[in-house]
Amino acid sequence: MNKPRTILQLIEPQNAIEGAGVKLRRSIAPKVSNEFDPFLLFDHFAFNDPLEGPMRGFPMHPHRGIETVTCMLEGATAHRDSLGNAGLIGPGDVQWMSSGRGILHEEMPRRGESGNIYGFQLWVNLPSHLKMSEPRYQEVNASTIPTYEKDGVKIRVVAGTVDGVSGPVEDIAASPLYLDVQLAPASEWTQPIPSGHTALAYIFDGEGVFADVDSSLKCNFESC
Repeated sequence: MNKPRTILQLIEPQNAIEGAGVKLRRSIAPKVSNEFDPFLLFDHFAFNDPLEGPMRGFPMHPHRGIETVTCMLEGATAHRDSLGNAGLIGPGDVQWMSSGRGILHEEMPRRGESGNIYGFQLWVNLPSHLKMSEPRYQEVNASTIPTYEKDGVKIRVVAGTVDGVSGPVEDIAASPLYLDVQLAPASEWTQPIPSGHTALAYIFDGEGVFADVDSSLKCNFESC
């Protein structure tokens, strides 16, 4: 029987301002040491604080040699790039962009019916042999993301496979498992992780226990 992984670090997200004035809760920041390889950055963003002023978002900026993964919870983000691509990702949608040899793009927020905008962005380092590859997008509509449900566990599978349920994002160099997991009270869930893979879990609502370690850190943007 496989043993649970040891929890190496609990991260308390830090407040940050990025882009043209976007309030973030940043858990991972780019560093030369790259201690969470291949993960370079993880941000939880919002556009709901009047002190931020107008929603300026993330105007045109470059990326090279990385992948950016954007997941929306509420509201939407309009994007366009230097290659002529454009689109809109809304609640539950995911965009997986491989910047390869380089691309300019922008991401601009739009409020939904709730008036709020919440989402995540993850940066993943590309291996050296793909640094100069052709830029590409995998834009995934929420309705196409399959859900695994069993014994109080509900998982949206974006990339990778959970008990035979595979996500729509494919052909990613890091062979990631990217999941949106919801557990009912007192329920448990175990997922095998390949040896050598870095495992990260981010709690954005509620609290949980991982490998017998209390991980009840949580953030409410209204009080952060």
